[in-house]
Amino acid sequence: MTILCVRFQLPPLREVAFPELLGLLEEFTPVVEALPPDGALADLRGAERYFGRSAVELASVIRVRALARYGVDCVIGAGPGPLAARMALRAARPGATCAVPEGEVLEFLAEKPVTALPGVGTATARTLCEYGLDTLGRVAAAPLSTLQRLVGAKTGRDLHEKANGIDRGRVVPNAVSQSLATERPFPLDELDPDRHRRALLSAAEELGARLRALEKVCRTLTLTVRYADLPRSATTRSRTLKEPTAHSAALTRTAYGLYEALGLQRARVRAIALRAEALGPAEQASYQLTFDPVDEKVRRVEEVADRVRAKFGPGAVKPGTLAA
Repeated sequence: MTILCVRFQLPPLREVAFPELLGLLEEFTPVVEALPPDGALADLRGAERYFGRSAVELASVIRVRALARYGVDCVIGAGPGPLAARMALRAARPGATCAVPEGEVLEFLAEKPVTALPGVGTATARTLCEYGLDTLGRVAAAPLSTLQRLVGAKTGRDLHEKANGIDRGRVVPNAVSQSLATERPFPLDELDPDRHRRALLSAAEELGARLRALEKVCRTLTLTVRYADLPRSATTRSRTLKEPTAHSAALTRTAYGLYEALGLQRARVRAIALRAEALGPAEQASYQLTFDPVDEKVRRVEEVADRVRAKFGPGAVKPGTLAA
């Protein structure tokens, strides 16, 4: 077990600590791949030899240091390759590392649903389930030629290899991705457009606050609507903003526009997600001057709200306050 997949349990407005947490991993190995907004892969092959400890033992040290230095717990999966580590992470819980030994990967994967495999989208999962290939064990047992007829030559071969525990992936060191995301799940299937819009408002205000806390602006906003059917389907739409911004009101208007463009008719929605992309430093951004007193007032209110959040926590300002 030489690969760790780590998900830091970052509270809202704490993405600013993510690069520092990546730096913590780099104290053990230079081979760290960031998986924003809160995850990473770490290749510990050299670290195991250098420190004379196993990957699971090093995972315990990483968890203790993350808690001691940053007050952040983490969930960790360990495996012989990136795929096994990612899958182990799904079964892990805080305080313990879920480790999959090299000789037990196939057995570990067998009972997992096909939708749990990274890279398997909604359409592929639906096709496989229609033919009874709903677990990775059944996919692994299926002839390669059958899978290729169902989902295509390249996808079929890739799926067959992964289901059989063959992992050709590797950890690729990278920089932190330039995006932030947040999601608003509904406890039950939600048909009410007003509740959808309230979720969008809450998500847009959170993104705006997080961007301002990081002193960033975004150029693109992406909306994802997840529906209640099985396997879960989703619709994703993106829009480039007129100018880079961290202004909650501008993000909210764009989110509403993306939602209205979908033209949903009594859709049963289970979650709504927003992602701010193409981030850049706020100090280098330019924006059109406005003489609208309402807009200027909202921006001043945002500044006050940000100071309140910084002092009393993210829940100190209720969603919709800035839009009032």
